[in-house]
Amino acid sequence: MFSWLHIAMPPAPALFAQLLVGLINGSFYALLSLGLAIIFGLLNIINFAHGAQYMMGAFCAWFLLDWWGIGYWPALVIAPFAVGAVGIAIERLLLRRLAGLDHLYGLLLTFGLALVIEGLFRQRYGSSGLPYTIPAELIGGKNLGFMFLPVYRGWVVVFSLTVCLATWFVIERTRLGALLRAATENATLVQAFGIDVPRLVTLTYGAGVALAALAGVLAAPIYQVSPLMGANIIIVVFAVVVIGGMGSILGAIVSGFALGLIEGLTKVFYPEASNTIIFVIMALVLLVKPAGLFGRAA
Repeated sequence: MFSWLHIAMPPAPALFAQLLVGLINGSFYALLSLGLAIIFGLLNIINFAHGAQYMMGAFCAWFLLDWWGIGYWPALVIAPFAVGAVGIAIERLLLRRLAGLDHLYGLLLTFGLALVIEGLFRQRYGSSGLPYTIPAELIGGKNLGFMFLPVYRGWVVVFSLTVCLATWFVIERTRLGALLRAATENATLVQAFGIDVPRLVTLTYGAGVALAALAGVLAAPIYQVSPLMGANIIIVVFAVVVIGGMGSILGAIVSGFALGLIEGLTKVFYPEASNTIIFVIMALVLLVKPAGLFGRAA
């Protein structure tokens, strides 16, 4: 009767391999949800175009390599700045006109932008993935005894965690972060001290978009470059943000990595639930703590 509860323990290499996959997915969840949390927490914009901007980062890296022969390492810097500049243009030309309106207007606008961007790329490049080579320095792997660790995947986890913690430090522990938080609470008062709040808002949106583009560059050698790569991940990332707490920087980081690991473990012990486990957790969190695990009630 209860035989379905008896789950055989998988071999250690298979278990650690799935944990690594979970950590890699969690790295992308954390980077993307961090960008979303910054944009929502500091600007009150629900940026549904975040997945398209993630895809643009991957395509920007591919363009740099295919058109100009510029490799992975420069792309890690150039692509976030280029896509972040596009984000700045979007904020100044479109989103600024919705300032003060209900969140739904920003969500609908960015959702429409996502459809337009993805449609344009799909029309030009189709739906199949374009290969992007791993840099020579990160090819190969290390035998750790209990598992084989591909060097590039280990790099993605360490680099993503470093970027996430550095972003948290800037927002929570520096004067710039204090200005951003103050501008969110009382923009008029901050402007009275001579701070250009509209410019601060624009640069903050650009920084959130740049984080999405950075995740796209990191993902390109693993998942290939495809117009649909953002659409396939953005719903999961929104669930991660809701679980961590809308606008919570720490919640985005912790929830991103933790949920990636949970997803990886689910693939080992109950593969049928691996595609839904994050949404089940989201539903439970919303029932118990609607503001999210690290969020504050309005």
